Amino acid sequence: MSKAISSLALAEGTGFDRLSPNGSEDDKPLPATPAWPPSSLPRLFVDQALAEGAALTLEGAPANYLASVLRLGPGAAVKLFDDRSGEWLAEIVEAGRKRVVLTVARHLRERESVPDLWLLFAPIKRGRIDWLVEKATELGVARLVPVITRRTIVDRLNPDRLRAHIVEAAEQCERTSLTGLAEPQKLDALLAAWPADRSLFFADEAGGEPFAPAPGPAAILIGPEGGFTDEERTAIRALPQARPVTLGPRILRADTAALAAVALWMGAAGDWATSRRPHSAA
Repeated sequence: MSKAISSLALAEGTGFDRLSPNGSEDDKPLPATPAWPPSSLPRLFVDQALAEGAALTLEGAPANYLASVLRLGPGAAVKLFDDRSGEWLAEIVEAGRKRVVLTVARHLRERESVPDLWLLFAPIKRGRIDWLVEKATELGVARLVPVITRRTIVDRLNPDRLRAHIVEAAEQCERTSLTGLAEPQKLDALLAAWPADRSLFFADEAGGEPFAPAPGPAAILIGPEGGFTDEERTAIRALPQARPVTLGPRILRADTAALAAVALWMGAAGDWATSRRPHSAA
C-alpha cells in the first residue's frame, strides 16, 4: 500500500478490514475497523464557517498546540466545530509551529440544540468565576448573564478571558455550540425587560419552594456572596415569572449554588434524561 495514502483515508474505510490476508473475502473476515473518527482526536473551535473541501489556516496558539504540543504533522486528523454548522473532520496538510493548514474532509454532526436555560449570576472573584463559567458550559447552559446587584463585590469582568474558558470547556466536553455570554446588566434593568415567556427560578436564601422545574424557556438567578438586599428580593418576587426556590438546608457559596441549580434543572427539564450519549470523565 502506498505511503502516500493518508491515515485519514485508510481509517475512513478502503475495504481492507473485510478481506482475508490473501486479499479475498472468506467466511471469517478480519475484525472490523474501530469506529472512525475516535473520540480521542484533538478537537478545536474555529471562528469561521466550515464546509466540505474548505481549506483553513490556523495561527498562533491553536497552531502551536497542534504542531508543537501534540506534535501532529501532515496526514493527522483533527475535529473542528464552528458554532454554526456543527462538527467536521479535517486533515492537516501543512504543519509548523506558527502556522497549520488543514483541509475539511467531511461533516460529522449538526450543531446541537441545547436546552433553553440561562444562568444569571452576580460576578465573583477571579478564579471562582472562571470555574463557574467553565462548568456551566460543560453542563449545557445556553447563555450566561452577569448581574450587578447592590452587594456585588466585582464590577469589572474580562469578557475575553471568560470566552476563552467557554471555548476550552466546549472543546473538552464535545459541545458543538458555544454558551453565549451577555454584557453585565443591573438587576433592576434586567427585571424591567424580563421576557414574558421565560420562568425565573430565584435562589432565595430566605427560603422558597423545592426546586421542581418543568420544560420550557427558563433562567436561574443566583445572588452575590452577601445575598440580595430586602428591596431586591421584593422586586424579584414581584415579577410574575419569578419562582423563589430553595437549594437545600445548607448555605452554599454562589458558584456552588449556581451549578447545583443548573444540575437540578438539567436533570428534571433539560436534556440529561433523554441523552443517549455515554458520560465519562475526561
